[in-house]
Amino acid sequence: MTSAPASRTRERLRAHTRRAAGYDLLGRLPAPTGALSWVRDGSGLVGWGEAARFEASGPDRFAAADRWWREFTDELDVEDDLGVPGTGPVAFLSMAFSDRPGHSVLVVPEVVVGRRNGRSWTTTIGSGGRRRVEPVRRPSEVLYSDGQVSVTGYREAVRTAVERMRAGDLEKVVLAHDLLAVADVGIDHRFVLEGLARRYPECWVYAVDGLIGATPELLLRRSGSVVDSRVLAGTTWPHDGMSDDELAAALLSSGKNLGEHEYAVTSLVETLRPFCSTMSVDGPSVLRLPNVSHLSSDVIGTLNGTPSLLALGEALHPTAAVGGTPRAEAIAMIDELEGMDRGRYAGPVGWIDGNGDGELGIALRCAQVEGRTARLYAGCGLVAESDPDSEVREAHAKMLPFREALEGM
Repeated sequence: MTSAPASRTRERLRAHTRRAAGYDLLGRLPAPTGALSWVRDGSGLVGWGEAARFEASGPDRFAAADRWWREFTDELDVEDDLGVPGTGPVAFLSMAFSDRPGHSVLVVPEVVVGRRNGRSWTTTIGSGGRRRVEPVRRPSEVLYSDGQVSVTGYREAVRTAVERMRAGDLEKVVLAHDLLAVADVGIDHRFVLEGLARRYPECWVYAVDGLIGATPELLLRRSGSVVDSRVLAGTTWPHDGMSDDELAAALLSSGKNLGEHEYAVTSLVETLRPFCSTMSVDGPSVLRLPNVSHLSSDVIGTLNGTPSLLALGEALHPTAAVGGTPRAEAIAMIDELEGMDRGRYAGPVGWIDGNGDGELGIALRCAQVEGRTARLYAGCGLVAESDPDSEVREAHAKMLPFREALEGM
C-alpha cells in the first residue's frame, strides 16, 4: 500500500542547487525534531522541511518507492550549479526491514545542505524558506525499561536458535531485541545526532522520520557505474582487560566470527554479481569503534547497466549480516522467535538523488524517537557456536552508542 506525496502542487516544483560556504552540517539543523541526516566525519547531507513525502509497505515497497521517485523528479524543474552526486533533488529514505507489517518512507526536504570533497552546497525545493534556529536542548534524566522483548526473553530466543542451528536447520540467523528510554523532556534529535557524530566519526550518522542512529555498515553506494559496500559481521568488545591489539588478533583468529563474516560477504557478493561486470573483495580487516570492533570487508563492483540505488537495495536486502543464511529460513526463524516488529531497524537507510545515485546504510545502533520516548534496538549474528550469555552482552554493547548520545555522555 502506498500514499501520495503530502505536498504536491499544481505548479511544477523547482529544485535549485547553488554553491555555498563550508558548514558544520549538523549545526545547521534548525529544529528539535524532523531532522534529516546522512553525515560521516563532517561530510554528507542534512535537510529539513518537507516538500514531498511518500510512504509504502509490503513486498513491493522498494519498487513502489523507486517508481514514485522517478515520477516525482521527472516533474521537477532543476537548476544545479555543481552536478555531483547529492546535488539537485534529494530524498532521504528509510525502508522497513520486513514485508509485513512494514512502514517505509521517503522524505524530500525543502532545504538540503551538503558537503563533500571540499565542496559545499545548498539545495532548495519549492519555497525553501528560512527558519529560525532553536536552541538545542538536552534531557536531565533518562529512565529505561524493557521493550517488547526483555533481556530474559532475548536470551531464551538465542538459546532456541542456537539449538536449531546445531541440529542443522540453518547456518546463521540474526536476532534482535529492544529497550525503551523515556526522557524528562522531548528528545532533541540534534542533541542525539551531535553526540553520535562526536563519538563515532567513522559511522554514518543518520536521521529519517524519527529513526536516529549511527551505522558502521554501508549496504551500498552507487555513483554512476560504480557500486561499493562495506560488510560487517563478527564482533568483539572490550573485556577481560585485553588491549585493542589483543582484541583485534582474537577477532581475526576466531573461527566463529570468521565463519559469520564469510556468510555475510558471500551472500552480498552472490546477490550483487548479476548486476556487475567486475567485482573485488578486500578483507577481512578489523574496524575499531569505541564500544565494539567488527570484522570488515569492502566489496566494489562495476555495473552492467543502470539499475537505480533502490533496485539494487531491494535485491540485497536483507543481507546475511542482518537476516541470516539461508535467507528465507533465517527470516522465518526471526518471525517465529524474535517476538517484535523491527520497524525500520536493520532496513536500508540513506539518500537518493535524481540520477539514481546515493548511499544506503543498514539502520543499526539506532532508536525510533517519538516525543520523550526512544525505542532502542540491537541484534547479534548467531551461528551454531554462539553462546547466549555472550550474545546478550554483545547486544548491550551495541546499545551503548545511542544511550551515551541520549544522556550526553
